[in-house]
Amino acid sequence: MQRALNILGWLGTAIVFVAVAVRFLKPEWDQYAVYAAWTGLALVILYTLGQWREIAAYFQKRNARYAAIASVSVLVVLGLLIAVNYLSNRRNKRWDLTSNKQYSLSDQSVKLLKGLDAPVKVRVFDKETDFDRYRTRLAEYEYQSDKKVSIDYVDPDKHPLDAKQYDVQAYGTIVLEYKDRREKAASDSEQDVTSTLMKVLNPQEKKVYFVSGHGEKDPSSSGERDGYSAIGDVLKRDNYQFDKMVVAQTKTIPADATALIIAGPKRDLLDTEIQAISDYLNKAGKLLVLLDPPDDLKNPAPMPQLTGLLKQWGITVTPTVVVDASGLSSNVMAPVAAPPYPTHAITNQFNLLTVFPMARAMTAATDNPQRTAQPFVQTSARSWAESNFAQLENPEQLVPDTDKGDIAGPVSIGVAVAVPAASDDQPAEPPANGEPPKKPETRVAAIGDSDFASNPYLGIQGNRDLFMNAVNWIAQQESQIAIRPRDPADRRITLTQTTATGLFWLTIVVIPAGVFGAGVFSWWRRR
Repeated sequence: MQRALNILGWLGTAIVFVAVAVRFLKPEWDQYAVYAAWTGLALVILYTLGQWREIAAYFQKRNARYAAIASVSVLVVLGLLIAVNYLSNRRNKRWDLTSNKQYSLSDQSVKLLKGLDAPVKVRVFDKETDFDRYRTRLAEYEYQSDKKVSIDYVDPDKHPLDAKQYDVQAYGTIVLEYKDRREKAASDSEQDVTSTLMKVLNPQEKKVYFVSGHGEKDPSSSGERDGYSAIGDVLKRDNYQFDKMVVAQTKTIPADATALIIAGPKRDLLDTEIQAISDYLNKAGKLLVLLDPPDDLKNPAPMPQLTGLLKQWGITVTPTVVVDASGLSSNVMAPVAAPPYPTHAITNQFNLLTVFPMARAMTAATDNPQRTAQPFVQTSARSWAESNFAQLENPEQLVPDTDKGDIAGPVSIGVAVAVPAASDDQPAEPPANGEPPKKPETRVAAIGDSDFASNPYLGIQGNRDLFMNAVNWIAQQESQIAIRPRDPADRRITLTQTTATGLFWLTIVVIPAGVFGAGVFSWWRRR
């Protein structure tokens, strides 16, 4: 019996080795090799079971027990390593511990990547020695897209035909391909890559018109106090084109207008302008109004035409100035809005502060049930809307008086209304990035301040994102409502000449001399 088991053991071992050899040398016989391997394994197991007495006697020895314990420990450690690697491959999780999250993508980028309905091919054209500088950033796009984004690195010197095919003229060119569309990114920064991704996903450019002729903010002006040039740049990154328009001259709103913006008019609009805008809104138009408090609080100039237009769409413009006593701002007349914001698509998951240099309250009209506006920006409970402008000369001594027309906090600064299009012949909005077609709606949003989006204040926390979210909402581009990429934080240290000289002597002379002196002293003591 024992002799037969020995023969089976050797035979099984030989069959296993033959099966492995066949798998490598004769792949076409692979299925027979699999059967042979299982047969050989079964014979080896049968031989092992027949030697159970010898195995049990061997493990009764002390050295054998120690060896078994060590072997089991090694196997357990190997099993844990395999399990950890398997889980990390299937359940990848990253943590960005930098203060400004410089290795994480913004909400806007992640939202675009999660909504991909087809693969995106990214090709980086640069010298092979410079590929590593792109990997950290672009790998995050690949990770967040669930592998729908693939990245190729191409050296144009080694692959000139590929460079010619993609019309690459300079090192550092990044080409994005989606379906049959292709766009180039200006750099590997998140702002440029995400902006290019927007363009390749939605090639149809959207046109925004800024109404002018009444002292409104100018999107092409780089003025330090009321310029809107920075907003113009942000609009371009979100695939919007913009232009100024004097409605009194055109008499009508252009057919290619995605949205109309009235930003901080100093004077009221004319009857003909209001009529043109009303006709536009009745045909699924989109309007964003940023209306400041009066410049001259002692002699405020009313704007019955513009406020009347907003009233028709369920928005009441109050003759007030918001006073914020919450302590979030050093200036009580510069209200601050903080999370949580009112429930609305514009501020959905919006977790940033917004600051308004000077604002008026905007409320929902109560006498227009067919057009019900909803607030999307509110100040704190320790604020109110002051109706007596004469009291604003000493704002620190103000107290709210609701009996005299003040509005108790929290005060709504931004409100919005959406109404199905009045005209049935309006075409549905074209689908974007796999989304279903949108039914045409008239959308109107109003904010009681225009300075919050001007160049000096645009960099404050969420001001930029609030403006762009409002534009994307009225344009029915909800997929682009998100927190946008931030500029990298500048953490350079500026040193005076005296400080630089002191650091030089400290690091080059004092510290090395101290270490050398300690060594000499220690040697002298032991001597």
